[in-house]
Amino acid sequence: MLNCREVSRLVSQAMDARLSWSQRLGVRIHLLYCVWCRRYAAQVQFLRRATKDLAAQSLDTPDQKLSDEAKAQMRQKLTEALKSPPPPR
Repeated sequence: MLNCREVSRLVSQAMDARLSWSQRLGVRIHLLYCVWCRRYAAQVQFLRRATKDLAAQSLDTPDQKLSDEAKAQMRQKLTEALKSPPPPR
C-alpha cells in the first residue's frame, strides 16, 4: 500500500512521465479511500489544464509593446531613482 507522501509524489511525477502499471494501480486504489489525495490530484490536474490553456492563449495573442510615452516615463523614473540616495536602513 502507498502512503499519502508517495501518492502525491507519483501524482506529480505522472505529469512528466507515464507511471508503470503497478504505480498507476496503487495510486488509483489509494485515491479510492483518501479524500485528501483525491483533492490534491484534482488540483494538480486543474493547474495543468490552466497552464496549457494559458500557454495556448499567449501564442494566439500578438506581442504587446510599450508605447514610446510609457518607455520615456520609465526612463525618467529610473534616472530619478538613480540620482537620489538610497533610504537609510
